[in-house]
Amino acid sequence: MSAFDDRERAFEAKFARDQEVQFRIIARRNRLVGEWAAERMGLTPEETDAYAKAVVQADFEEAGDEDVIRKLAGDLTAAGVEISDAEIRAVLNDKTAEARRQFMDSQN
Repeated sequence: MSAFDDRERAFEAKFARDQEVQFRIIARRNRLVGEWAAERMGLTPEETDAYAKAVVQADFEEAGDEDVIRKLAGDLTAAGVEISDAEIRAVLNDKTAEARRQFMDSQN
């Protein structure tokens, strides 16, 4: 029975690692998207850093990306930048791939 228990613990450990990796990639993606949006809004470097952190924090409001999309759309529109939800989703996809690459590179 201990071999079965060992296998179960290994699967649980892998699941936990996978969840942590996914969390880190999404947090990095949100930071990259925040930096992208800040550039579009013409923020200073200090404001860009603060805004990127705010975007990362916005993701903790609810599950999924809708909270981040809402924040970005609202802030960009308020700053006079015309953008659709579809454009924001496309940027999220691009930045997800970039964040995954950056994460994998940092692990090597």
